[in-house]
Amino acid sequence: MPRLEPDGHATLSVGELAARSGVAISTLHFYERKALLSSERDARNQRRYRRDALRRVTFIRVAQRVGIPLAEIRAALESLPSGRTPTKADWTRLSRHWRAALDARIADLEHLRDDLDGCIGCGCLSLKTCRLRNPGDELGATGTGARVWAG
Repeated sequence: MPRLEPDGHATLSVGELAARSGVAISTLHFYERKALLSSERDARNQRRYRRDALRRVTFIRVAQRVGIPLAEIRAALESLPSGRTPTKADWTRLSRHWRAALDARIADLEHLRDDLDGCIGCGCLSLKTCRLRNPGDELGATGTGARVWAG
């Protein structure tokens, strides 16, 4: 059950945060090691999380699900106010920042899907002509065989 700290903020234990967020305790500890989440220690040296940690954990999970790297998630979370629970406007600002990158990834995935349809029909996986097997092959235009010495 949430506990009120001396400063009046309700806090959750690591077990309570895990249960309410649906995230394993080990994952919460990992998020702390990666500076995505923070806790304070109580008199018994147990982790205590402010209630806004629930929103932060949800944000981390959703961002991971759409493929945002942890370093970008950390930078976004660092831009949030530390003295208050983030508002809808705070979350909107963060998601707007990623919108263009997500739109570009969606376009790339649609292109991949369309190329895959042709590839399945072809079945060749030719290094010479397959846009999936060998995308953006600049050296292929110069002829067959090795063109770069990697040694």
